[in-house]
Amino acid sequence: MENQNDYNAEEIFSKALRAGRRTYFFDVRETKAGDYYLTITESKKFTNEDGTFFYKKHKIYLYKEDFSEFNSSLKETCDFIIENKGEEVISEKHDKDFDKKKETMVESKPTEKKEEKEEEKDFADVDFETDDE
Repeated sequence: MENQNDYNAEEIFSKALRAGRRTYFFDVRETKAGDYYLTITESKKFTNEDGTFFYKKHKIYLYKEDFSEFNSSLKETCDFIIENKGEEVISEKHDKDFDKKKETMVESKPTEKKEEKEEEKDFADVDFETDDE
């Protein structure tokens, strides 16, 4: 009887995506039965106090029967984020002027709110003519 740990799934295809301290690996592997499946691995680099580094890895196994629903859910979720927040990255790490922009956004919000309330007030104060005469 073959020990499960002795079986090393053969890697058929691999694609890496480097993103800062993270690297994402998309690997196609083969099952014992000869079918393919996908592993998605997030590898994040950390540094010890002594200057040495290590990686933390998280892995997802995705099988063919789940591809369609996974792809659909991923697309729907990504589309939601882009529609609601746009493609621009909003982050201190990615934007050197983040603090300045954040201050500007905070300063401009009360003004916008005040203007919105005035518009609402104007809208609510509409008089309608009646034909009671």
